[in-house]
Amino acid sequence: MAAAPGGSHAAWVMNLLTDLAFNLLIFFVVCASSVQEQKGKPQQVPSTQSENKPNEVKPQNVEVLITRTAVSLNGADVPLAQLKTKLVVLLANKTRPEDKIVEVKSAKDTPYSMWIRVTGAIEEAGGVVALQVEVDKDVVVK
Repeated sequence: MAAAPGGSHAAWVMNLLTDLAFNLLIFFVVCASSVQEQKGKPQQVPSTQSENKPNEVKPQNVEVLITRTAVSLNGADVPLAQLKTKLVVLLANKTRPEDKIVEVKSAKDTPYSMWIRVTGAIEEAGGVVALQVEVDKDVVVK
């Protein structure tokens, strides 16, 4: 291999690698900046820390269970078309946002479209969606 004009072979290779690294850096910066931010449905998740005073009565939250084909409100099956109306009635006397929390439980096979329709109905009725996440814990017995 012939030496690069105006310098040694090592300097020529170093310049080539520097140019390559710079071009790759520019390529990835341009690609990353053109990606549009994907936004889902915004959810306002209430804090899990309780700020209740010791003698204050904790309000009873409304509970919605979503399965693949059905919705239940506080344990009673409700047609999806009537969910918003029933929630408006249940939330009517509640004035504080923390009293309007609706706990949402979802079966693993619940379609996303069903989830969106139910949480949309809750928000339209004035409720605050709170997700109930099932956590698996390993218990060590000594």
